[in-house]
Amino acid sequence: MIEYAPDVAMTTAFPALSPAAPALEIQALRGGWGPTTVVDGVDLALGAGEVVAIIGRNGVGKSTLLEVIVGRAQRHGGTIRIAGSDITDQSIHLRSRQGLGYVPQEREVFRSLTVRENLAVAQRPGAWNTTAAFDLFPSLGSRQHNLASQLSGGEQQMLSIARALVGNPKVLIMDEPSEGLAPVIVEQLVAALSAIARDGSMAFLLVEQRVDVALEISRRCLVMDRGRFVHEGDSAVLRRNPEQMSELLGLRHAA
Repeated sequence: MIEYAPDVAMTTAFPALSPAAPALEIQALRGGWGPTTVVDGVDLALGAGEVVAIIGRNGVGKSTLLEVIVGRAQRHGGTIRIAGSDITDQSIHLRSRQGLGYVPQEREVFRSLTVRENLAVAQRPGAWNTTAAFDLFPSLGSRQHNLASQLSGGEQQMLSIARALVGNPKVLIMDEPSEGLAPVIVEQLVAALSAIARDGSMAFLLVEQRVDVALEISRRCLVMDRGRFVHEGDSAVLRRNPEQMSELLGLRHAA
């Protein structure tokens, strides 16, 4: 179920966007699983440092869109570019080298490796390193020698995000980061993700079922339905209009 809490205060101040080529650009993108088309003709451009959230009901194609972008689902048509470079036909690992970072819905940490080892295997040159990751998530620092399998669900989510960050991507894509987490852990994640957004060093594309979290972190919000974007709006404006948001999402208030 989509959760919406319009009374959460906006705290994220965003940097000015760069006029350079989009950090991520997709055009007429179609794809899905095998021959089944789930994403049907999507266009999207993220500016450098921009934070965009995608919301919508369950089963409308949000997660599949991310999987097509990163190369884990099948592309049936369209193009994908990172900072002007065409990655449409590249393998997953080459997309990563081009600057595409991904935090999957299932976290997918290396359970047999320690926290520090999980970060070491993903490290690439740049501002984000193990020290920066532990500054962002202090609880990971205190458990850096523990196996990932010994972490709580919230800590594993933090590790998945930290692992993506130390790859120093141009674009960070995240799928449902708050799913299944306790409210206190969600608060910690929102604070950390808001800090990343304020930094402005990477573009940020977020799929999130909790609308309050999505609007808290993002500058721009896209509503998806049946494999296509059906609305685009300023997150702050949508936040102030819960009735409009409910209508866009097909929700109905009880009398």
